[in-house]
Amino acid sequence: MAQRIEHPFGPLFSEHSRVLILGSFPSVKSREQQFFYGHPQNRFWKVMAALFGQEPPGTTEEKRELILTHGLALWDSIASCVITGSSDASIREVKANDLRVILDHAPIRRICCNGKESFRQYEKHIRPVTGREALCLPSTSPANAQWSLERLTEAWSVILEDLPGQNHRN
Repeated sequence: MAQRIEHPFGPLFSEHSRVLILGSFPSVKSREQQFFYGHPQNRFWKVMAALFGQEPPGTTEEKRELILTHGLALWDSIASCVITGSSDASIREVKANDLRVILDHAPIRRICCNGKESFRQYEKHIRPVTGREALCLPSTSPANAQWSLERLTEAWSVILEDLPGQNHRN
């Protein structure tokens, strides 16, 4: 059943974050866990771990540490919407997140969208406000089954360009 849902948790960033990664809107599992990419089949955490030569994090605290240690920031394009379950295709009546809460406090060099829906919402609602381009990366969602973990990791390696001084695989 479609319902209007407010984003249940805030952004993850620090004053050292250089790359902002935006999802579309938290899945049912992420909303339950009150943290990003909570569905066990979502490959986001495996991709991030591979990029930085680490084991995939298990706990929320390990996930937070992985993001903040490597100069990343996480949030979503959508602040509230009408949605059915976790289906991006069902999203309507969107209110966008105000990225100034991050952009005014962190030296973000690049904004990346995790998948087409995040990018579509960014282009429609956020880019006109920020004036900043975003890069659309392939979704790490299990619904994007045509992309292997290896292909995803290779495509996502572009984020490393804006993280000088990091120990990463490239």
